[in-house]
Amino acid sequence: MLKLLHFADAHIDMANYGRHDPETGLPMRVMDFLKSLDTIVNAAVEEKVDLVIFAGDAYKDRNPAPTFQREWGKRIMRLSNAEIPTLLLVGNHDLSPALGRAHALTEFSTLSVPHIKIIDKPQFLSPSELEDLPIQVLAIPWLTRSRMMASLDLSTRDPEKIYEALEERLSNIIDKWLAEADPNLPTILTAHASVQGATYGGERTVMLGKDLVLPGSLVRDPRLDYVALGHIHKAQNLTPKGEMPPIIYPGSIERVDFGEAKDDKFFVIAEIERGKTLVNWRKLDHIRPFVDRYLSLKTRENITAQLRAALPAPEELQGAIVRLVLEYPRAWSPLIDENALQEHRDHAFEFHFVKRPTSEARIRLPEDQTVGSLSPLELLIHYWRANHTPPAEAKTLNALAEGIIHPEGVEV
Repeated sequence: MLKLLHFADAHIDMANYGRHDPETGLPMRVMDFLKSLDTIVNAAVEEKVDLVIFAGDAYKDRNPAPTFQREWGKRIMRLSNAEIPTLLLVGNHDLSPALGRAHALTEFSTLSVPHIKIIDKPQFLSPSELEDLPIQVLAIPWLTRSRMMASLDLSTRDPEKIYEALEERLSNIIDKWLAEADPNLPTILTAHASVQGATYGGERTVMLGKDLVLPGSLVRDPRLDYVALGHIHKAQNLTPKGEMPPIIYPGSIERVDFGEAKDDKFFVIAEIERGKTLVNWRKLDHIRPFVDRYLSLKTRENITAQLRAALPAPEELQGAIVRLVLEYPRAWSPLIDENALQEHRDHAFEFHFVKRPTSEARIRLPEDQTVGSLSPLELLIHYWRANHTPPAEAKTLNALAEGIIHPEGVEV
């Protein structure tokens, strides 16, 4: 039996909310991600796993700041020092779109860090390439269309046929690798990619689009014993319970935005044998809560009470990132008291109050005028008035409209 730790989508430099920690100088949201990463690395070391697979996206983009590279490097070096073979797949956020440019994980290859192997191109890893572990791995990092065409030696120029050809070629390569694999050893497929049938947060089904989507038949091959995926942030097993192989997205290690507000976060420790795999989901505790609320005002009575009722009690927002989206008739704007939510703001880690006023203005024309009797520019003037557009702004907009309607300055 081989013990594998599988995680993905670390995005450790996501600092789009909150403030900096005065002691470390790091954004506090970055510290949230690093806390989860520490939990994962600690589990790998303490439980003496045989292999770690990180299925891509260490950072939020391909140009991480040196400080964040340092923090990621510290954690990966712990795995190296513990002599744990570790595969780091290059994800779409780690990869430069320009051919020949270094990706965000390239320093581990450049420095030949012991026990750390970077996967930046499709490859089949035999036991001899995995420090003689009794296992074999088929590894597919994120591949852009240009990189896939170069890597797989494709020459078609028909855009509609490119992904069909890529899917066919990649399927043939994986089938060839599986045919060459030792049937007595467990086999893992790992990829940073979308798979048909997977869902994003918000239950949005993955469909064929402009990115390569691996067909379900490719990952459900019975010759596989475990499929370690990354790229989709929602944790999920695409294989019905009890069937083989487990097809696992562990999800991101922290909530990235409000689209993940209701998602728990995990990493996976899998016990793998040929023809038999036990999947242990490890829930990451102390994940910062996201609270997302929406309110549409239907009455102008007791607006402050309606705002407060739309949110949990202030003490329940302790440390949370909170968003309240409010839709209301524009005329009620003076009745909205943001200060009434101050107690909620004080308890929250960060509070976003998003106001979306709506207008129901109707354009009323003089009795001697009809819509058909007015030119487009005259209708626009009535529209600006009905919506109380400031005169200076209306004048500018009219000038732009006139340039579009009559580009040569001549009315037809």
